[in-house]
Amino acid sequence: MANQETQLLDEIIVTSRRKMLSLGAASLAGLVLSASAPEAKAATAAYSDTDILNFALNLEYLEANFYYLAAFGTTIDKANAASMAAGAPLIMLSGTVGTPGTVSGGSLVPFTTIPVASYAIETAVEEGKHVQLLLSALTTSAVAQPAINLGTSFQTLATAAKIPGGSAFSPYASDATFLIGAYVFEDVGVTAYHGAASLLTSSKNLTTAAGILAVEAYHAGLVRTTINYLDPAGTSIAGYTNLISTLRASLSQAGLLGVAPTASQYDNNPDDYGLATFQVALGGGGNVTATRITDADPTDVVAFARNTTQVLNIVTGGGAVNGTTVVSPAKGVFFPAGMNAGPNGFK
Repeated sequence: MANQETQLLDEIIVTSRRKMLSLGAASLAGLVLSASAPEAKAATAAYSDTDILNFALNLEYLEANFYYLAAFGTTIDKANAASMAAGAPLIMLSGTVGTPGTVSGGSLVPFTTIPVASYAIETAVEEGKHVQLLLSALTTSAVAQPAINLGTSFQTLATAAKIPGGSAFSPYASDATFLIGAYVFEDVGVTAYHGAASLLTSSKNLTTAAGILAVEAYHAGLVRTTINYLDPAGTSIAGYTNLISTLRASLSQAGLLGVAPTASQYDNNPDDYGLATFQVALGGGGNVTATRITDADPTDVVAFARNTTQVLNIVTGGGAVNGTTVVSPAKGVFFPAGMNAGPNGFK
């Protein structure tokens, strides 16, 4: 049965990009973290480095808990035998800014292939360390872990993306569905860190963010490569990546609030590509089937960048905008009560 979130997502999907971009040159309210002419947009930003790192921390809370649950069957603040055996950090939730929340949903994945299980464990450890790093950098300014939905949120997005059986989809059911769950997050993290880079004023913070972005890109590449390995013909989970990318691109474009993208590589439409197979002619004759793995602009092959409104609109399933108006705080899907933020808020 459709709920308010799925109905909103459906409206965004069925509305053509042309219609969304004809809504007028509305002002980009609040911080703009990415896009063409980053210097000009940075000048309108009200966010500090602390705000930007806290935005990243909210996303890292989300990712780390997903991987901990999938790999170890526990959350980042509760150690068990599996997490300790893997050397996963036990996270002391020291952030105090905002309203602390709990994690709902999620469970241990019954992995059947060693490579996928190994990826889940390695990534869980690394995402946990990202949370530790950001908590350490922010100290008393760190936001608390917000309420995070890692259960019904996936069913909402899977239904909106038109994945077969989406209403019953669970990333914890198998190796294949776990990879799709991971696919939902990793590319978004890359675009968020890229989009934030131009506004960080401290070289130390920029170095930290760039380093995390690189690791998130490694994760995204591993997910995409493994999906292609398991489904080289694109008849099942590889095909789902295109459905998810189409949904993310639609939500991202809605986050531009009706301002048409420019010709810059940082403001592409669409700004998300799933896996795709194509034929490559060999010099000696004959063709082979190849797969597009990288999610980047096709001209310069630079990773896409998104502003905070675009990222929020993806992770809340359309909760960050209403037409050409920013909704703050953005709530829905993975962040049912919204992200935690300092006095500037997020929008």
